[in-house]
Amino acid sequence: MTPLPYGSWPTPITSERVVAAAVRLDDVRPDGVGGVVWGEGRAAEGGRTQLVRRDAEGTVTDLLGDGANARTAVHEYGGGAWWVHQGVVFYVDWADQRLRRLDDGEVTVLTPEPAAPRGDRYADGDVAPDGSWLVCVREHHPREGAPATEVVNEIVRLDARAPGEPEVLVSGPDFVAAPRLSPDASRLAWVSWDHPSMPWDDTVLTVRDLATGTETVVAGGPGESVGEPVWQADGSLHFLSDRTGWWNLYRWDGSVEPLVVMAAEIGLPAWQLAGARHATVGDSVVFARSSQGFDALAVRTADGAVTELDTPFTAIRSVRADGDAVVCVAGSPTAEAGVHRVTLDGTVTTLREARDLGLDPATISVPEPMTFASVDGEGRARDAHALYYPPAGEGPDGERPPLLVVIHGGPTGQASPVLALGLQYWTSRGFGVVDVDYGGSTGYGRAYREQLQGAWGIVDVADCLAAARALADAGRVDPERLAIRGGSAGGFTTLAALARDDTPFSAGADHFGVADLEALAADTHKFESRYLDGLVGPYPQARDVYVERSPITHVERFATPLIVLQGDEDAIVPPNQSEMIVDALRARRVPVAYLLFAGEQHGFRKAENIRRALDAELAFYAEMFGFALPADEGIDPVPIERG
Repeated sequence: MTPLPYGSWPTPITSERVVAAAVRLDDVRPDGVGGVVWGEGRAAEGGRTQLVRRDAEGTVTDLLGDGANARTAVHEYGGGAWWVHQGVVFYVDWADQRLRRLDDGEVTVLTPEPAAPRGDRYADGDVAPDGSWLVCVREHHPREGAPATEVVNEIVRLDARAPGEPEVLVSGPDFVAAPRLSPDASRLAWVSWDHPSMPWDDTVLTVRDLATGTETVVAGGPGESVGEPVWQADGSLHFLSDRTGWWNLYRWDGSVEPLVVMAAEIGLPAWQLAGARHATVGDSVVFARSSQGFDALAVRTADGAVTELDTPFTAIRSVRADGDAVVCVAGSPTAEAGVHRVTLDGTVTTLREARDLGLDPATISVPEPMTFASVDGEGRARDAHALYYPPAGEGPDGERPPLLVVIHGGPTGQASPVLALGLQYWTSRGFGVVDVDYGGSTGYGRAYREQLQGAWGIVDVADCLAAARALADAGRVDPERLAIRGGSAGGFTTLAALARDDTPFSAGADHFGVADLEALAADTHKFESRYLDGLVGPYPQARDVYVERSPITHVERFATPLIVLQGDEDAIVPPNQSEMIVDALRARRVPVAYLLFAGEQHGFRKAENIRRALDAELAFYAEMFGFALPADEGIDPVPIERG
């Protein structure tokens, strides 16, 4: 039988399968009484996060009632929306952002009703050993729609058993995170930073004696990113620092000493709160490390020896101690993320299976690490990195597959080598996909991460173009059918790559991307309100650079058809950003499709919207690249305005 053209292959990986029983595992924590709790973001339930407990006997139970949603809006990106102490769960509900206590099925609201709707947001807590009080981050919005300059971030103390007024413990820094109590609750450690730094730039780790108020700066400052403090039973403190150029592991007990130093990243950029990549088990430390785009688990024993564990995992989050082992959220190129327990000898017990997809292994494309030549902001030669997923099959003789260049968000993000049906949706149809870790990405050290400083819209674009051209020059993809897609910061890179006379792309997909840097600088949330100072330059002093780098400024160069997808409640990249570029393309009579999704924020969480976004993008490429859609999937065409 003659193979079907690339792009038109029938596949079991439909949009329906992508979302069917799909969950986002956001964290896992031992509950202190023999079980574990994890969070599941369920697309089929409107994207809400349900908390699930697996007890010591293996019984699995949903903990939250109908409609409850354990999700915090601190920093808008959230993280750390729930924690557990001796079987008692504390969580923030998305609807009102108030902190709740869940004990044996009974819910108690601990925080007062704020003056403004969702005006006080809580996250990233820690409970005193006796369970009577807790500390957490509070983000105070004095009024609805308050500008970033009026938002205050603090660490507060709360009664953990009954409603009460929060007591402010730490105030003054622009941002605070990771409040952690010592084993005897006499000392508090936390991380802080100030504008214009981001948490992967310059942060400070401080310890306060709660009885005397004496404070000690443990580590951090200009040029050093510290994070993830974890108290030890002996009163010492473990934490991560990139003082050597890599996020490695250190110990403080009056002075700082290194525990694990390697050319690999143990840390991750703190886009969300409550990250956990290391945990102490007995006299050993188990940690996740990233090297050349792939994660692994390793153990450091008391004698300083470091051994990598033989597990299948290549993407690992939420590493937390659980008796003589760790629990973590982890996956591989052939398995979605699940919840697993891993002992010090590498024995894996799965506590929460990934979905049983029932897929033939031949359907799954496995990523190949890729290093290729590119240039920096000054045009000097340098290497860049990516993961390439070839089509999962063969097309007609003499035909090469279309390529989809995927741009991760952040831009301080990272391509993740874990099975993602949303990506396999493309490779199983005959697309090649390259997930680019452009200069500025995490996972390759601080120097690589800083290549984007002052060069956003230049280095990232150069690397995306270079990746596409490298694959085309190698004969692996069709140079006439190159597409680029990205969301948020990746959407900006997508638009910037298309706003060029020499763009190699013949189609693009912008998911809630930035079109006007100047508008973003004037209208975004507190966490990122000074982010562009480093990526572009201080505003308004560098206004000319903002204007020059903005894709909307160069609409005369746009000739590439584009589909734009946007949530109408996005507070990070507001809808007006997408509408600016759509209006400009309409005026230029460039083919454009625009889908606005009601009730969605920064990233789509509802099953029906995830499905529509995927299928609409496929229909758009089919129209642009001239291949047929599979007839049995019932994919609706996407309205394309052609002027």
